[in-house]
Amino acid sequence: MIKFFYKPKGAALAFMVAGAAWFAVGAVYGMFSAIHLVAPEFLPHLAPLVFGRERPVHVNTMLYGFVGTMLIGAGLYYLPALLKTRLWSEPLAWVAFAFWNLTIASGPLGFAFGFTQGREYNEYVWLADVSLMLAAVCLIVNTVLTIVNRNEQQLYVSVWYFMAAFLWTAGNYPLGNVMWHPATGAMPGLIDSIFLWFWGHNLPGLLITPLATGAAYFVIPRVSRTPLNSHTLSLLGFWLLVALYTHIGGHHVLQSPIPNWLKTVSVVDSISMVLPVSIVVMNLWMTARHFGARIWGDPAARFVMGGVVWYVVTCIQGPLQSLPFLQRVTHFNNWTVGHAHIAMLGFGGYIALGAMWHIVPLVTGRELYSQKLVSLQFGLITFGLTGFFLVLTAAGLIQGTAWHNGETVYRVLPQIAPFMASRAALGVFILTGSLVGLFNLFMTLRHGRVMEVQQLRHAEEAA
Repeated sequence: MIKFFYKPKGAALAFMVAGAAWFAVGAVYGMFSAIHLVAPEFLPHLAPLVFGRERPVHVNTMLYGFVGTMLIGAGLYYLPALLKTRLWSEPLAWVAFAFWNLTIASGPLGFAFGFTQGREYNEYVWLADVSLMLAAVCLIVNTVLTIVNRNEQQLYVSVWYFMAAFLWTAGNYPLGNVMWHPATGAMPGLIDSIFLWFWGHNLPGLLITPLATGAAYFVIPRVSRTPLNSHTLSLLGFWLLVALYTHIGGHHVLQSPIPNWLKTVSVVDSISMVLPVSIVVMNLWMTARHFGARIWGDPAARFVMGGVVWYVVTCIQGPLQSLPFLQRVTHFNNWTVGHAHIAMLGFGGYIALGAMWHIVPLVTGRELYSQKLVSLQFGLITFGLTGFFLVLTAAGLIQGTAWHNGETVYRVLPQIAPFMASRAALGVFILTGSLVGLFNLFMTLRHGRVMEVQQLRHAEEAA
């Protein structure tokens, strides 16, 4: 049994499998949330499934459980592969796995029964915060010592992003979650909104974004079988990300009396994020130019490049909606919900799934059980998410323009009811996609065709 925790790449596979399982769990809770927006009286006597409890379970399980966990698993594979060495400590990676997943499990087990700090994107209770920080520290130590003991001199950009994701998280998470106040996890008064959105926005920006970008930089050159277009550009994008992203959380509270200088910095840096995003997108597209058939013909790379496309859409919409004038219509309504879905499921989720489908055969030595099921999952999620984005954007514009013209909230609800019904129907496609993926992964692990030694060696050498 002890030898199991020393098996090379075992923790990487465990993270990816757990991510696929959490995707299904998060999608189920998302489905219940969507149903309750159409029929609030659905299952009225089950307190753990009231909207106010199931929504934070859905959000945190999808962010940390699905996207974060799956991308960590991908990184634990490509980190030693790119450095031409072994992961410094497989047991330490398993310790990180345990602490990370304990934090995520505290959502369905805690939020559903009222144990929460009640701050959006910062709901985990203090003990769960500690567990997540211990996981981050374990990953930092493991990553640093793997880098120190590497056989490859050059640090490819994916290594930079993977390492930085946990350094940034270790620095930002305790601040945003006010961990020095264990009883409340919050600051008194208005200032708490600044602390809350410091992590609330750095969660997608300085944890999910670097993990997803690092995975994309790993998969796209491998599938296109060509070197990265520009290593210099990749590092420029890296440093611009950390220079600009840290300060933009304030654009969520522009309508509140926070300092004007903070509002200005938030808006300017939000607009400036066009620069690092453009660099990443152009670098990846230039890498894949002339090799479109290889990228779009490969089910895993199709997911990754699809995530890059969603990244473009997200980072056009995001800076624009940070402008105070536009926020009068787009803020505090379903427009923002639609934006959040394309950012996390579209950008982060697509790249996480693509990286997993690309790496699982390299870890297990087994071919995917069914590439057609990967394509089916892509189609289901793309149809559902595209519909989500259009429906929620339309609903948000209806709400925003009505409120901006003085209409009351309750009189707008009948107007958006059809959109909420459409949202619930579209959620069926995303839920089905998560279940199809989980089934395909299980069948790959159990019944995937064993790759020939020469075939596997060729695939690993390409890493």
